Amino acid sequence: MHMADALIVPAVAGTMYAASTIAAGYSIKKIKEEDDLKKVPVMGVMGAFIFATQMLNFTIPGTGSSGHLCGGMLASALLGPYAGFLTMIGVLLVQGLLFADGGLLALGCNVWNMAFYGCFVGALLIWRPMMKKGTSRGKIALASVLGSVLTLQMGAFSVTLETLISGITELPFSVFVATMQPIHLAIGFVEGLITAAVLIFVNEARPEMLWGVGTEAKEGKLSRGWTLGVIAVIAAFFGGVVSHFASAYPDGLEWSMEKIAGTAELEASGSAYDAAANIQNTTSLLPDYAFQSGNGGTSFSGIVGALVVVVLVVGISVLIRGFKKKTSTVKA
Repeated sequence: MHMADALIVPAVAGTMYAASTIAAGYSIKKIKEEDDLKKVPVMGVMGAFIFATQMLNFTIPGTGSSGHLCGGMLASALLGPYAGFLTMIGVLLVQGLLFADGGLLALGCNVWNMAFYGCFVGALLIWRPMMKKGTSRGKIALASVLGSVLTLQMGAFSVTLETLISGITELPFSVFVATMQPIHLAIGFVEGLITAAVLIFVNEARPEMLWGVGTEAKEGKLSRGWTLGVIAVIAAFFGGVVSHFASAYPDGLEWSMEKIAGTAELEASGSAYDAAANIQNTTSLLPDYAFQSGNGGTSFSGIVGALVVVVLVVGISVLIRGFKKKTSTVKA
């Protein structure tokens, strides 16, 4: 559901950048208050896992469309909404800058649509209330599916609103909504199942790693390091091997656009679009997760991208905490 720049006008792009920046600033403030160093490696591993799984488009049977994990609900169920949101921003930044996946002008929209709802709505309104009296496989599965479906529906609806306000006449609002919502309902259900599988594993392996669990967690079967190690190995396997077998069908957004406008690539012109395109052309060393020659590169992209996400997310987390310590020292 990564939006391209041509789907929005600069004014809408600026508004969504501002909204996403405010949410990020609030998240940084809350992370400083939490000061939980145990979350730093989890942020890195989950960022890599979400990046890798987003490369694995799965076919939606009978539609000619595909979908992929967004990951906001998954990230926030382990990290909480604030660290989860910043982790998702790291993933989307790497995708946009290094792989040209989603427009840079539209980055604020993509952060809001793909990360904000999953991390804040999914975590605060669905996950935490359902887990406050303890966890079970059934509760985790229900919260995962319900949260993923609801927040993806909200994200898909936001895409249609952003194009409406931008005056994209090729995508009439009522038709766009009627096309986007059902396909993302199916995608959200599959995402919910994937999210549930990961969270049930964590609940069995190291239950105290789950966020928002009100009662005392039971003893886990694995150490924290082994639990993160298993998730990291799965991420590497997904990004390096399974990504070769990802569905070739267009994702829900592209599929909807093709149904309505006959193409998934709309044209846009103007200095803002040109500037964003020039930056992206310079930074995207592996456009569309392939070598610039156009031959191969999927496995390389999966591994390298996951590692870059780890470095970026962990670096941001360490900088936030380091800045807090320096500020405290100055005040003292």
